[in-house]
Amino acid sequence: MAICFGNSRLPAWKLKGRQLAQVAIVTSALIAGQAAALAPEHETRRLMLATEESVTAENWGEASEYLNRLQHLDVEKPADYHYYRGRVMLQSSHFNEAQAALEAYVTKAGAEGDHYQNALKLITEIERARKEKAVAPQIGDEAKIAVIEPAGDRRVASLRKLYLADTDHEALVLHLNSLLGVAGWRQDQAIVRLDQPADIEYRLTSDGDAISIQEIRRNGSGGVTRKTAQIPVFGINPQVEWGCETAVAACWVYDPRDGSRLFQLSPNRSQTEEIAQTLGKLIRNLQAPPGS
Repeated sequence: MAICFGNSRLPAWKLKGRQLAQVAIVTSALIAGQAAALAPEHETRRLMLATEESVTAENWGEASEYLNRLQHLDVEKPADYHYYRGRVMLQSSHFNEAQAALEAYVTKAGAEGDHYQNALKLITEIERARKEKAVAPQIGDEAKIAVIEPAGDRRVASLRKLYLADTDHEALVLHLNSLLGVAGWRQDQAIVRLDQPADIEYRLTSDGDAISIQEIRRNGSGGVTRKTAQIPVFGINPQVEWGCETAVAACWVYDPRDGSRLFQLSPNRSQTEEIAQTLGKLIRNLQAPPGS
């Protein structure tokens, strides 16, 4: 049996399938139209409720999808958004992102927040987990290891020419300090003047088998505090991690020894990535046996 449909004749089962497909398309369009018709503040609330339900049910993939949709909405995110983002990131073992999100929640919600106590506990849990995940234990001088990759690549050679440096080591230190000089963190990101020092900045030197890092912090009243720490380079992974969190307008380079925050920088991803890569190259350079 065939049924005439316009200028064509289709079997009844094909016509019925086409009609059902058309109904499905129209239904999906109506649903999408209803969702798109919601004002951003209502859509934010709807997605927050869906995220909360997904986290409660431990449906982490679904929660992540809702959070991604929330992230793209051009509205101010509620404090709970950061809490649930921290939960989802922690579940995926993204410790750095999880800590940044939970700290953003604590800062925004304060002690009156519904999840304040649990957020603090989760931050402590992240610190413990990160220490356990330390990529390599510290090794004593008697067990120094050689690096697997050479440091003298084309990029480092070009830095030697740029800074008129005699060695790769000198060029890497100069380049790192140059990058850190423009990537300092400022409380007010709206106005950045290079003739005004950042609120948090760093200076780096290296001698022998250790890197010395000086942190300089300035407060609103003009006071300055300086703190210096050393990183022995042997026994650590030269693959230096980094990350950014838009909620707190900051990027971080993480300590290769235990994953804790080493540099707090301005929210510029490309600068932060280059600083992390250059620090990794410097670590490799110092790990290399003399004359290699």
